[in-house]
Amino acid sequence: MTQWWIGAFVVMLAAALGYYIRLIIGRYVVKSGEQDSSRMLSDARREAESIRQGAGLQAKEAVLKAREEFEANIKTRRQEVAALEERAAQRELNLDRKVSMIDKKYQQVEQKVTEIEKKETEVNQQREEYQNLVKTEREKLQRIAGMTLEEARRALVTRIEEEVRGETGMLVRRLQEEAKETAEREAKKILALAIQRFSSGHFSELMTSTVALPSDDLKGRIIGREGRNIRALEAATGVDLLVDDTPEAVVISAFDPLRREIAKQSLERLIMDGRIHPARIEEVVAKVKEEMADLVRVAGEEAIYTLGLQGVDPDLVRTLGRLKYRSSYAQNVLMHSIEVAHLMGIMAGELDLDIMLAKRIGLFHDIGKALDSEVEGSHAVIGADFLKRHNEPQLLINAVAAHHADVEPESMYAVLSAAADAISASRPGARAETTAVYVKRLEQLEAIAGGFAGVEKCYAIQAGREVRVIVVPDKVDDAAAMHLARDISKKIEQELQYPGQIKVTVIREKRCVEYAR
Repeated sequence: MTQWWIGAFVVMLAAALGYYIRLIIGRYVVKSGEQDSSRMLSDARREAESIRQGAGLQAKEAVLKAREEFEANIKTRRQEVAALEERAAQRELNLDRKVSMIDKKYQQVEQKVTEIEKKETEVNQQREEYQNLVKTEREKLQRIAGMTLEEARRALVTRIEEEVRGETGMLVRRLQEEAKETAEREAKKILALAIQRFSSGHFSELMTSTVALPSDDLKGRIIGREGRNIRALEAATGVDLLVDDTPEAVVISAFDPLRREIAKQSLERLIMDGRIHPARIEEVVAKVKEEMADLVRVAGEEAIYTLGLQGVDPDLVRTLGRLKYRSSYAQNVLMHSIEVAHLMGIMAGELDLDIMLAKRIGLFHDIGKALDSEVEGSHAVIGADFLKRHNEPQLLINAVAAHHADVEPESMYAVLSAAADAISASRPGARAETTAVYVKRLEQLEAIAGGFAGVEKCYAIQAGREVRVIVVPDKVDDAAAMHLARDISKKIEQELQYPGQIKVTVIREKRCVEYAR
């Protein structure tokens, strides 16, 4: 029993001792925590103070920076406002000056209006006095002449017409002579310079081409069985093949030079290849046509390169190249166009005009001849419409359309194009025509000139470049001779087609012959 109490006491003592120790430890822990908390709080306070001080400095810096920017903006705005005020003041000063000038001009206008009204009043008074005087004189004339006003008017008009007709004829002749003294001299100078600086060879083309054969045995192969080969070649190329007695040669006949060239090259290739039959003929002709299309394009490009032109539409280049295989009165049209372009460029340089535009007009002036078989109408109008669709300048379009007087010329370029075209076409050797056409044109010239009243004789001379008309001096006076020359030239322009120009010379002379016996 005593041991149990002792054990219980020991347990209680141990429990009390443990509690006390735990109490002491707890107090120590609490005290230590309080110290840590105080230290952490102190550190936090110091850090907060440091952050607060740093934030204050940053805020001050931001405020200073914002103030500086604000002041800079204010300064810039003030400068802009000052500049605007200065410009406004200057504009106001200019407006004041303009208002002052307008006021002065308005006063001058009012003064002139007043003067005009005063002069108009004076003119009206003078008109009334003149009308009264005319009325008085008319009445006196009617009493003296014994004619009515209408009769006197008709007589006066008839007399004035006779006088004016004679005076206008003399005036026209004098003005023409004066113009010739200056205009012809300058024109001849420019034309002579152009022709001297550019001179191309005289060339002409025939209507046939000849293909040489290695032997006459090939003629039978070209004709083929029952003529099938020659018919196939003629159908594929559109030409006529003449296989006659000419030794070792076949003649190709066609009005179209391009067709003749295609047929010539095709026949030469067939002869070299040795295989001549309809299928092979069609194959070779198709291939030659493709190659000729390339040659046409190259011909157009060479013409443009020769003249130094830029920015030409590819379609225009191809169409221009087709002129290489087109002739007019046996003159190659492409070479003629290049020659006209050179002549126009030289004359434009002498007249201070655009040389490149003049060359462009000269090169394209006959481009309608490459299309006239496809479109109805004059080649000048066809060419102008074609160039218009390709956005060429209006000056160029008008010059092309007007170079044969189909439309009215609108610029000096149109006149130059007609002149250069006439020079190139009318120079010796440039064009050829058959004897029948030539004789017919001479007969028509003499018939037109002889159809006018007062004409005694007429002669076509200078290869049809001039027609001389001899008139009856008693029926045609000097003034009427001037009108007659003009009327004949106009009728020739309307009824004949001819290259270049035709000079009309009217001769009026009276010979008085007497014999002394």
